Amino acid sequence: MNMKLLAIIYISLYLIIACSQTTVYNATDITPDPKGHDIASRFPVPVGFSRTKADSSCFGFYLRHLPLKEEGAKVYHYDGTEKRNSDVAAAVVNIDIGDKDLQQCADAVIRLRAEYLYSTKQYNAIHFRFTSGFNAEYSKWRNGYRIKVKGNNVSWYKAGDPDNSYATFRKYLDQVFQYAGTLSLSRELKTIPVQNLAIGDVFIMGGSPGHAVIVVDVAEKGSQKIFMIAQSYMPAQNIHVLKNPENKALSPWFIASEGIKLYTPEWTFSWTDLKRFE
Repeated sequence: MNMKLLAIIYISLYLIIACSQTTVYNATDITPDPKGHDIASRFPVPVGFSRTKADSSCFGFYLRHLPLKEEGAKVYHYDGTEKRNSDVAAAVVNIDIGDKDLQQCADAVIRLRAEYLYSTKQYNAIHFRFTSGFNAEYSKWRNGYRIKVKGNNVSWYKAGDPDNSYATFRKYLDQVFQYAGTLSLSRELKTIPVQNLAIGDVFIMGGSPGHAVIVVDVAEKGSQKIFMIAQSYMPAQNIHVLKNPENKALSPWFIASEGIKLYTPEWTFSWTDLKRFE
């Protein structure tokens, strides 16, 4: 046999074996802990991986420690009906949905980001743009201003006294949910390469329809990264951690850059759809 051809065959076999070894995991290594009350304690990382560092004051720490409902909890819509394909969820985040069809996919990302900033009293950093381009600043809302929307015209008006209560904050978010979406959120975020993926990043396709999921945990082994993602969907529903439909042994972890695209249970993203809050 031609030596050059033989060398090509050996290299090809090596690459096939090497690639398969990086994506095969023992499912017993990552069996969820039913007593785990948050993402970090519910879901272990595969042997050899370590969770990336996240300071207790940062957004990544907040997401990694999102409280979870009991193991096996179903996903429900805002009106109390069960999500038809509730089994796409590896876990359900223990945070309210509201009683209106508002907290959908991009809204869930906005909700988590805003909740973190509110909990750390970074009030001036809470601002999101409507699809029209209007900048809805929580700093103005908490000072008693409200938003008037009339057709394409959006403006502030003084409506009351300053109030930074949580109830008022939630009303602000409902207003944002009503007029923001994947298109407006995608314009606010900056695109980053997948090799720089970190907790808090967002896979987002802006449009109608569009979709968004948020990275809620990341672990690494050398240069290889794995991650978990969470979403809401339409109609508004519990935020939930997604299973990996393409790699059930590794689920709910996904491998960064594995395959041509990122296949989630209800949407397919390109790796170039990864963005980050500035």
